[in-house]
Amino acid sequence: MKSFKNHTSLIIALLGILFSIQVFTIVQRAVGSYQNNLLKNYSIVVVSDKALDTKTLQRNNPLAKEFTLITPDHVIKKLNTSMSKTNLELLRITLPKFYKLTLSHYPSPKELESLKKNLMRVEGVRKIETFAKAHTTTYKLLLLFKNVIGIFAATMVVVTLLLIAKELRIWQFKHSERMSIMGLFGAPAWLRSAVLFRLAVVDAFLATFIAFVAFSYVTSLAWVGEQLSALGIDIVVFDHIYDTLTMLGVSLCVSLTLVTFVVLGHKEEV
Repeated sequence: MKSFKNHTSLIIALLGILFSIQVFTIVQRAVGSYQNNLLKNYSIVVVSDKALDTKTLQRNNPLAKEFTLITPDHVIKKLNTSMSKTNLELLRITLPKFYKLTLSHYPSPKELESLKKNLMRVEGVRKIETFAKAHTTTYKLLLLFKNVIGIFAATMVVVTLLLIAKELRIWQFKHSERMSIMGLFGAPAWLRSAVLFRLAVVDAFLATFIAFVAFSYVTSLAWVGEQLSALGIDIVVFDHIYDTLTMLGVSLCVSLTLVTFVVLGHKEEV
């Protein structure tokens, strides 16, 4: 390594990939956490003319997590001053059964519609309130946000890969004379290109280290936690072990793979 300047282009390109992947990972975690919060506050109301077997309903509907009977006592108590005790008891008997249904995960509109159709086939079920309009709007917004970030990250990765390939090709030209001389002495292709692989590995480690420092600093900022808390999101922005190993693996795979293609391409030209 003659100077750090020779590595700057590849390191910056690798950082672009690492930052794109990590930002997408953070968004995935944030959306997942927000979906869990929505799920805690979201339920379906099932109205039935008779008591329902909740275990049977759960077996036929995997999305259903728990059926809870909603007692009408608080409503009946409001009528206590204007109705006799006999009429109140009669009203309690004649009222339909209300069930609160909680779900195992935040459903898509298609899953919600399928669940509603299955429940309506159950004998005795009169009505189901899914609050589908508000649910669908929220779900589509989450999907739109995830897709926009995903497309942006994928575009960044593709463009950066092209830049890395071009940079490695420049490296190859810089070392072409040395590689040609080694080839005249019978050195195999992997030995002639060893310097390219070494530079790629070194830059992969450097890029990972810089990304580690940057995301560690971002994680330590108080306002980041405050912004997430304001949205009701509780996530690990940067996992120092898992995320670092992931970034290192991505850096090494990208660098070594592109170097391999460059070396094979050079061999074909020769």
